[in-house]
Amino acid sequence: MSSKGQKQVRPNTVAGTCPSCGANMESFYAFHNVPVNSCIQLSTLKEARNYPRGDIILGFCNACGFICNLAFVSELAEYSGRYEETQGYSPTFQRFHHALAQELVERYKLHDKSVLEIGCGKAEFLALLCKLGPNRGLGFDPGYDENRGVLQDMSNIRVIKDFYSEKYNNHKADFVCCKMTLEHIQDTAKFVNFNRQAMCPNQASVLYMQVPESLRIIRDCAFEDIYYEHCSYFTMGSLVRLFRAQGLDVLRVYTEYEEQYLAIEARLADKSAEVKLQNKDDLVLFRDLVDSFPERCKTRINEWQASLEELASSGPVVLWGSGSKAVSFLSTVDIRGLIKRVVDINPYRQKHYMPGTAQAIIAPQELLDDPPVAVIIMNPVYRGEITESLHQMGLSPQILTL
Repeated sequence: MSSKGQKQVRPNTVAGTCPSCGANMESFYAFHNVPVNSCIQLSTLKEARNYPRGDIILGFCNACGFICNLAFVSELAEYSGRYEETQGYSPTFQRFHHALAQELVERYKLHDKSVLEIGCGKAEFLALLCKLGPNRGLGFDPGYDENRGVLQDMSNIRVIKDFYSEKYNNHKADFVCCKMTLEHIQDTAKFVNFNRQAMCPNQASVLYMQVPESLRIIRDCAFEDIYYEHCSYFTMGSLVRLFRAQGLDVLRVYTEYEEQYLAIEARLADKSAEVKLQNKDDLVLFRDLVDSFPERCKTRINEWQASLEELASSGPVVLWGSGSKAVSFLSTVDIRGLIKRVVDINPYRQKHYMPGTAQAIIAPQELLDDPPVAVIIMNPVYRGEITESLHQMGLSPQILTL
């Protein structure tokens, strides 16, 4: 089905009701006709151009501060063996991942313990937690690829290629981990309760969860971090409220990875020992940012469109990073199709095409065939790493970051 003739997706039956607290939600902004997957490997131009699209209608809950896509249809989001989400080829991300795993192992004395990861991806983080302990690991993810060799010679780890659900709640662990998964879930309260049930029934068991930090997204109008798979958006306040409503005592809540990620650590509720958290009542501030978001976001998109027009008038412009941010940027900003190539260091993404806009995904070395005048980096975290790679290839384009 072509994007021009794409059938409009009707809002889900839960539209208007907050899946975190049950209160009413009000829509405040919409992105129409966007690709429904950002990390799917698409092998042909035809498949990429005709990739299914849907609508994003952002709704805000005045009661708890939660934001979700009121038009989300879960059946349109594909999580399979061709879902390629890993950032593990970046040295910058590898350092962050290792340091995070080491910190969690030390803080919670994870030595000879059971670790369960829901949404483990390619199992890179699960492997780190089990190596550094050492610990015993169990992961769940339909997109896991055993051929990557991540768990080679690690008999203490097993991955089930399936979504975590009620049928697996007989598995319990000392440490339950769920990274960058909750934002893909529509029924957030039910999913957090699933994670809670995976914890051993004692006060020592810990749940660690990581999601994108959404105060930054709304404050900075980071439209590139709003895409179809991410149907749920949390701030510190809304995440803490959700956890406490599901019978969890929050131990720590904080931002990491240059404030792009929001992390929370919790134990099963013990009201006699509830931890007091300061400055998590962000509801009033967030409501004001939500109210002004439509106008501010349109301004930022217009500024990027003008910048792209000016850059492209001097020669080729490429994006670096072919993941979700790039899909959102291309769908929102590059309305004239000025960008023809997207660079990615992940070899599994190369030789494929961007969903919806169909740019070729190339290896960095392919830039030498037609050097760009400008490179737009999708995540400022990687600016140093990417700049060094360009210079090593003898390239000195203008470098911009979102």
